[in-house]
Amino acid sequence: MDEAADRTEAWLQQWIAAHGGVAGTVHMRQGDDMILLAAVNIPPPVVEVVRSVPKGKGMAGLAFERDAPVSTCNLKTDSTGDVRPGARAVDANAAVAIPVHDAEGEIRGVVGIAYLGERVMDDSELALLTEEARAVPSA
Repeated sequence: MDEAADRTEAWLQQWIAAHGGVAGTVHMRQGDDMILLAAVNIPPPVVEVVRSVPKGKGMAGLAFERDAPVSTCNLKTDSTGDVRPGARAVDANAAVAIPVHDAEGEIRGVVGIAYLGERVMDDSELALLTEEARAVPSA
């Protein structure tokens, strides 16, 4: 791993712990794709699948496309179509993918966090996660 990835993974580990999560990812934008920069407690086969995520695919790609958080109360039973089959391999239930913007307002990345147990995240929790996700280090 390079220095940027190490710094981002350390930030992600702290952010997940601070919010009671069990797993998470950081993707950074590269054109119309999101490229995985850091992953915590994501199974290796899932890491391979999400290494590059196109706009509109999976939770990270949908957060990029919609420019809004994409959440599920249970990765394993979600029937919205927002959760890709590979995400069910993550040992977690509730999850959210949050778009992160640069100074010009463009999406620079997507930060994801997953939790044990089902839960619905209300607007205040999503707002807090979104605000704190802005601190993710740039690649």
